[in-house]
Amino acid sequence: MTRITLVAGTYQPHHCGVAHYTSHLRCKLHQRGIDSTVLTTYQAARNTLEKNILGTVDRWELRDLVSLVRSLHQTPADLIHIQHAAGTYGFDRAIFLLPALLKATGWRKPIVTTIHEYGWWEWQPKWIPASLLEQIKTWGQSHSWWDREDGFLLTHSDAIITTNYSATQIIHSRLPKLDSKVNEVPIGANVNVLIQDRTQARTILRRQCGWSADSVVIVFFGFLHPVKGLETLLSAFKQVSVMQPQARLLLLGGVESLALPAAQATDHWQCLQTTIVTLNLQSVVHMTGYVDDATVSQYLSGADVGVLPFNHGVTLKSGSLLALMSHALPVVATRSIPPDPALTHSPVQFTTPRHVNELALALNHLLKDDDWRKQLGVAGQAYSQSFSWEAVAEKHVEIYQHVMRREKYQLIS
Repeated sequence: MTRITLVAGTYQPHHCGVAHYTSHLRCKLHQRGIDSTVLTTYQAARNTLEKNILGTVDRWELRDLVSLVRSLHQTPADLIHIQHAAGTYGFDRAIFLLPALLKATGWRKPIVTTIHEYGWWEWQPKWIPASLLEQIKTWGQSHSWWDREDGFLLTHSDAIITTNYSATQIIHSRLPKLDSKVNEVPIGANVNVLIQDRTQARTILRRQCGWSADSVVIVFFGFLHPVKGLETLLSAFKQVSVMQPQARLLLLGGVESLALPAAQATDHWQCLQTTIVTLNLQSVVHMTGYVDDATVSQYLSGADVGVLPFNHGVTLKSGSLLALMSHALPVVATRSIPPDPALTHSPVQFTTPRHVNELALALNHLLKDDDWRKQLGVAGQAYSQSFSWEAVAEKHVEIYQHVMRREKYQLIS
């Protein structure tokens, strides 16, 4: 059996989208004969019940790298796979040195890095003159020795995986010499379809929310974060509820996450509740808080329309989008700038971010046309099949096999 070691900034699947992604990936890889061990923080390891999750560091500061490098050398593996998103590492940059330190200490097996976010977070220390810093960044990047955002993380990896078009294009523009190493592998839905009886799901959803059987349910699914455009959605839904009295809005998901810790999460939850009261929507809007995957699938299967009004627009980096489509829901979502070309031919109904009236009109149009809703739902479900976790895992297997074959060839030669 092939063995890999995954490095994860934090591994708390219930509170972090990247960790949730990693958990799904591990499961599908295991089904293909690839066993994995996750190295993460001590705290994250204590908080999970999954197997082979090892705490190796307190934080992700420079002093923690010694322990991490030692653990990586001691953990049997055919390759290392680093999962990187800045927030999961507490926005510490020491992780950018890891590939270089590993190779300096004798590591000769492949290193793969997945970049979940890229193109927005550069190092700008005040103690280095801006002009000098720019020269250093540009010079190193031109030689593909390091890059201006992630240090040695990309340039010292044997394969780079991106999860979205935007990150892929920025890496190509900054590091053209690494083009052959870059692989774009979109994510899968963050919740699988677990419910088959949609009629029963509709009944259960309406009963548990205290809504009538003829209610038409619009559902938002995902973390209820400030950047998700929920204030815009609530204002738009106020208009919808006047035009469509049978309409109901379900905000499906928790608030607390790595991006929004406990105190901030409580404040934001209360802010949303206040907005609902101010708009007099208490009887037609329901907030679930965090629920397990089975309940999520139950509610999505019982809803009628999905909506994702993100302030910065929706891309295929959204597992929530794929979850809505895989549950045969027609989706209204905000358009990213620039638009994600992978969604050009999707059945998603796009609106402008932060545009209340436009969002209200799009939702109202879907609620009035049962046939159109069904057509879009079927088309979305078919579209989402191209982004299954089986396909994601298969692509990872191909990448792993490629870098391991290349490494063996280099060792022999």
